[in-house]
Amino acid sequence: MNILLLGSGGREHAFAWKIVQSPACSRLFVAPGNAGTAEIAQNVKLAATDFPGIHQFILRESIDLVVVGPEEPLVKGLVDFLQSQPDTVNLPIVGPSKLGATLEGSKDFSKRFMQRNGVPTAAYETFTADQIEAGLAYLEKQSLPIVLKADGLAAGKGVLICENLEEAKSSLKEMLLDAKFGDASSKVVVEEFLSGIELSVFVATDGKSYKILPEAKDYKRIGEGDTGLNTGGMGAVSPVIFADSDFMQKVEDRIVKPTIAGLEKEQIDYKGFVFIGLMNNNGNPFVIEYNVRMGDPETEAVLPRIESDFVGLLTAIATGKLDQYELKISPNYSTTVVMVSGGYPGSYEKGFPISLPEKTEGSVIFHAGTATNPEGHLVNQGGRVLAITGVGSELQEALDHAFSTVNQISWEKAYFRKDIGQDILNLTK
Repeated sequence: MNILLLGSGGREHAFAWKIVQSPACSRLFVAPGNAGTAEIAQNVKLAATDFPGIHQFILRESIDLVVVGPEEPLVKGLVDFLQSQPDTVNLPIVGPSKLGATLEGSKDFSKRFMQRNGVPTAAYETFTADQIEAGLAYLEKQSLPIVLKADGLAAGKGVLICENLEEAKSSLKEMLLDAKFGDASSKVVVEEFLSGIELSVFVATDGKSYKILPEAKDYKRIGEGDTGLNTGGMGAVSPVIFADSDFMQKVEDRIVKPTIAGLEKEQIDYKGFVFIGLMNNNGNPFVIEYNVRMGDPETEAVLPRIESDFVGLLTAIATGKLDQYELKISPNYSTTVVMVSGGYPGSYEKGFPISLPEKTEGSVIFHAGTATNPEGHLVNQGGRVLAITGVGSELQEALDHAFSTVNQISWEKAYFRKDIGQDILNLTK
């Protein structure tokens, strides 16, 4: 098969790494890709949102399967666009329709979908700018802390947890009246705060059948001990000790089954991945959010644990034959440590040469924000630069493999968290 993978981050490098292991893959193109994908596939200078360009490329290179990594092209309707063209109407695509992608593109749509389909989630109300007085009055009646979410895509930055009423009121005004997150906060979901431990559950679906992939826990804040600003993710661990078989059975029965049934009942065309951000609240799962693609950096921890043919999984999703696919999961632990540019998630400098080890043991280096400069040197190009995944039969072994490699990588002002996985290790003691 000739496969086109869209995206440029660590998630896409992990996808590419897994795809090229399959005998079913003849050629893999990544658009636009990064310096890591360039080593194992052919990068294409094409934005993931250039729909006409993607369409022409598919025809020119006789693409058999399209895999969409990030959410933006899905929310903007790439799948609908390709299915509206006579020559790509039947092309297998991994990614939901524009309506399906609204599960991530609109927090309000997502919450209403959960409500209609009996999926447990936090209590909420949604407000617009002309409802500001009602929103402020609503805040006065809620217990604290309270969560404010920009309705639209805000690059992972549109969620605020407000500890007191004054903060909540001023934040709501900033979001609705001052467009703090641009168009994304033209609507704001005000949501009950749920306490507990977060985890991510990933589901592959063809719209009718589903397979639950390995769960993971990610680390969102920049500072050790989960302090400081939120980031796109500083690390991940899979499996998760607090997601035992009883809890995961609740997740399947209370969340996965009604979610997939809801997609089918509401005739939402959905062939792709559902990322379910969950809170384990006293042993009961509640949905914090849906994403319509795999998470990052969780993907880099999850994919190494999939033992069955990955292209087979992607093809089964895209062609509606997931019920015929046997998913095999390794019992091993997989841990990912993200190395970032100094200053991230604020401003940071780019273009520093990166030194990588010649060999790694028990680990894989996934590229995220990397590029090759005119002299041919690997340099940092983004905030999150590399994701290093270690694998082992025990959690400590996986962490040792990951950090051993991390400690052999350097560039000016590089930063990483040294406490990834330590909280889960402590739970085992």
